[in-house]
Amino acid sequence: MPILAAEPDRLPDNLFDLDEVTEQPWWMVYTNSRQEKQLMRHLRKHDVPHYGPLIPKRYRSPAGRIRTSFLPLFTNYVFVMGDNEARYQAVCSGCVSTAAEVPDSAELVHDLRQIHDLIEMNVPLTLESKIEAGQLVRVRNGAFAGYEGTVVRREGETRLLVAVRFMEQGVSVALEDCQVEAI
Repeated sequence: MPILAAEPDRLPDNLFDLDEVTEQPWWMVYTNSRQEKQLMRHLRKHDVPHYGPLIPKRYRSPAGRIRTSFLPLFTNYVFVMGDNEARYQAVCSGCVSTAAEVPDSAELVHDLRQIHDLIEMNVPLTLESKIEAGQLVRVRNGAFAGYEGTVVRREGETRLLVAVRFMEQGVSVALEDCQVEAI
């Protein structure tokens, strides 16, 4: 049972389906500690398009109950779409430490769209905090067919790393070697 209901992690709900999503400037907003949801509430109130991926985390309470929390996938980061006015609204929230314009919006949107799709599939994701040099691959078959990323090997299993290259962070999902092909 969730402690609090899941909140929206993007505005609008169809953010990645909009035509202008790759044409608009994007800002990578670094929040103060544990202020990601507060910033997203502020941005929703002011109708500023944004994305801050949230994932469910299950744990057992001291009383033995299973609890679910919805935590930011990228701690302290929210991505804001829009011009300087959108950045200004984010900074005025009181939740922001810094805001940096993303130089390649199309690349960022591609990466965020893939991460959004993986979250929607409800597959177990592992946060990869630093991208290591590796081989770029495309998944040939299965539920992740068409996804591109870097292969990382951890503890004997092959994992596909889907990354936000601008941040040098991403998530990984377990795959079989036969499912990927080199690009």
